[in-house]
Amino acid sequence: MIHPTRTNLLMLKGKTASVAGSIAILKARRQALIREFLTAIAPFLDSRDAIRRDYRLGLTELHLSQGHEGREVIESLAAIGEREIGVDIQQKNVMGVRYRDLTVHGELVRTPEERSYDFAATTAHLEESYFLFERIVEAMLEVATFESKLKKLGEEIQKVTRRSRVLEERVLPKLNRQIRSIAQYIGEREREAYFRLKRFKDRREQ
Repeated sequence: MIHPTRTNLLMLKGKTASVAGSIAILKARRQALIREFLTAIAPFLDSRDAIRRDYRLGLTELHLSQGHEGREVIESLAAIGEREIGVDIQQKNVMGVRYRDLTVHGELVRTPEERSYDFAATTAHLEESYFLFERIVEAMLEVATFESKLKKLGEEIQKVTRRSRVLEERVLPKLNRQIRSIAQYIGEREREAYFRLKRFKDRREQ
């Protein structure tokens, strides 16, 4: 228990002001993080919708192509067109929140001339399925970047919210109770001192 003195009262008032300032800073940071989260989530959702759409169309075109070219031919062409994809992973920072960002080297979606086979001998269904699945890989790498950023932002929002609530709902009320208790004690002590002094003066005057 804190000793009820004026020094401790001033110390508690200073601490209360500091905690109130910290709460305001945490709330402002939380709002800024939420704005950043909402800004980042819109393209993330668009990308996921585009992947679903392309995947559905890509499977349809692939099945049509299998009907024309045959599964063995498609697998052979896919083996010929294999390539390595260069990806750089960098640490980035937004508002003090670190996340991983992906940078892909080169274009993932190739033209028919870049696919190492005679596209004039195949159907348009195969070209379309090639194009859609390459676009899916490109979009998935973009989504991976968004997911990392959103996950870190979400974790930081939860952390800031917990800290703000602890200060606002536990620390600040406790400090205010201590201030009221000490102020009440000091007030009663001063009133007693005043009446003792007044009684003493009355006796001297008599």
